[in-house]
Amino acid sequence: MTAKSYPPGTVLMRPMLDGLARNWWLIVLRGVCAIIFGLLTIAWPGLTLLTLVIFYGVFALFDGGLAIGAAIMGDTPAPRWWLALVGILGIGAGAVTLAWPGITGLLLLFFIAGWAIAAGVFDIVGAIRLRKEIDDEWLLIASGVLSVLFGVLILLFPGAGALGIAFAIGMFALVYGFLLVGFGLRLRKHAAIKI
Repeated sequence: MTAKSYPPGTVLMRPMLDGLARNWWLIVLRGVCAIIFGLLTIAWPGLTLLTLVIFYGVFALFDGGLAIGAAIMGDTPAPRWWLALVGILGIGAGAVTLAWPGITGLLLLFFIAGWAIAAGVFDIVGAIRLRKEIDDEWLLIASGVLSVLFGVLILLFPGAGALGIAFAIGMFALVYGFLLVGFGLRLRKHAAIKI
């Protein structure tokens, strides 16, 4: 975030940003979960489909729970419905994946693609809502665009080999995680600014 100078006594009304900034650590934890998921997925090149399903299910549950936590924590009335929807999608995706770990690889890919596209769209919507309140919303937009592109690529090329898909999923999770960590740390800087 760039530092802006304001006249003494200026009160900035940024309820949405202030609410997210107070809970910056939840966004960082979402990113850390994605990074761990990505590293585990890439670290085992002989990854079985069942292991990938379990990793994805656990990641989606944690990511969803942290997103909902970030949406409901704080004392501002600002709408954070987009973050709550990302959380509900993540919890739903994780629960379904863990409830039916024996689903076919193709069905899992379509499921991951749908989750990635929906979560990406809501991240982009959230960033657009924040654009008037924060200077560096591009990190959240970038994570949303990456998520949508990843989901579309999976839908376009579902027949790619399991090893290639596992590597692609791991790389997506790493980049997505680093973008979320970066966004969370930007929010932390905003929380520290007192005007």
